[in-house]
Amino acid sequence: MPLGTWLKAGTSATALVLALAGAATAAPAREPSTARAAVVTLRYDDSRAGGWESAIAAGVASWNANVSNVRLVEAAPGAGAEIVIVATTGWPQATLGPVRPGRQVRVELGSQAVSQGYDRTRIAAHELGHSLGLPDTKPGPCSQLMSGSSAGTSCTSAVPDATERSRVQSAYASGAAALVRTDARNLIDAP
Repeated sequence: MPLGTWLKAGTSATALVLALAGAATAAPAREPSTARAAVVTLRYDDSRAGGWESAIAAGVASWNANVSNVRLVEAAPGAGAEIVIVATTGWPQATLGPVRPGRQVRVELGSQAVSQGYDRTRIAAHELGHSLGLPDTKPGPCSQLMSGSSAGTSCTSAVPDATERSRVQSAYASGAAALVRTDARNLIDAP
């Protein structure tokens, strides 16, 4: 190959390398600015819910995996919490939210439901759903977490359905939970 052809080829290759290098070192492209909803963090205290720890952890994990703008986290020992969870001998019950940061609701995980055959994890996730602002939807199918005991003892689903997820997302959208009045009714989940 004649020298001129090599130079032209070399020049083109050099230009290509320099162009690629320039693109690689250029400032990274910015994503379009979109308003991201603020995540509302709610702390829970399960220090008085002995025997329910794994069910609570699974119920919390279900909510955290299914909604994006509210996050449930375990409160540090001795720290304040928006959701206080206790074990009782009666029927499960909870204060109807949506709970807001700095406010407090109570969840009672009752062993009476467990002794009748209801699933602990479903109970925990269901009662947390009340704290997040969801009322009961009785009677209802197993696919609806908030159908609670009406779905029967064979139902072990602890996953909120699309409507339930959407309602919680709306309640906590853009910090809206700070503006929504907490219902504060105590809902008892006996059949």
